[in-house]
Amino acid sequence: MLRASFTSRRGNTVIENKFHTAPIKIAKAFPLDGQLGVIVMDVSPGLLDGDRYELEWTAEPSAHAMITNQSYTKVHPSTPGKGSSMLQKFDLEEAAVIEHMPEPVMLYKDAAFQNETQVRLQAGSVWLQADVLCPGRTLRGERFDYRSYSNSLTVHYGEEIIFTQRQLIEPAKQAIASPGCWGEMTHWATFYMFSDRVNGAHLEQLQEKLDSFAAPGGHPIAAGASMTHRFGAVVSAASTAAWPLQQLMRELWQTSRQALLGMPPLRFLQD
Repeated sequence: MLRASFTSRRGNTVIENKFHTAPIKIAKAFPLDGQLGVIVMDVSPGLLDGDRYELEWTAEPSAHAMITNQSYTKVHPSTPGKGSSMLQKFDLEEAAVIEHMPEPVMLYKDAAFQNETQVRLQAGSVWLQADVLCPGRTLRGERFDYRSYSNSLTVHYGEEIIFTQRQLIEPAKQAIASPGCWGEMTHWATFYMFSDRVNGAHLEQLQEKLDSFAAPGGHPIAAGASMTHRFGAVVSAASTAAWPLQQLMRELWQTSRQALLGMPPLRFLQD
């Protein structure tokens, strides 16, 4: 369990309170141009069979936090009928901003992982997230050797559900490599932008970034962007390695920071 809340004091965001139990904790928090950067540490080898992580983040009015983690989320093998899970909750009050940019999820052979994200927005708040999913330890020959991956996201604006998405991948039961499914692709990434500030112009900017992005040689990228039912835009992308998708997600993030928040890329990401 990890629980933290952020508040804005004299234009700077600080941690109001926090609580954690092993093996996850906030390893470091540091100021970033008026916002607060937070790095989450997992002191274990990763999620083991039967593990359940719960992380709750609250941003009070006008607070602005960027959350990431130290390394890949590693999901270890599970026994049949069991597995591991993670629940993350983001509660944003008026004009609050949370940018959630974690490292990729790595599903080991025989892993079964359930990932659930819940977001609650209020007037003027902004939630950004980029995630990357790996099919296994490809350098060890693992490709879609995990048991299952269940992923869900629900976004509320006030009391209204404005977005919900569910994904279930069971490689042994699905024709993963068939046309119209994953095809030749092995890695998947999604970028989310949710706020009552989002409009069609933001979608056009995301699409322009996709159109201008130069996929690295040997790693083609297939991607598309669309508006959601209310107050959101989503980009989905697939490739044959994690790092090209990470680079694309970073550029989409930078584009969104400038377009939606009027803020430049974070300095520590420009090295």
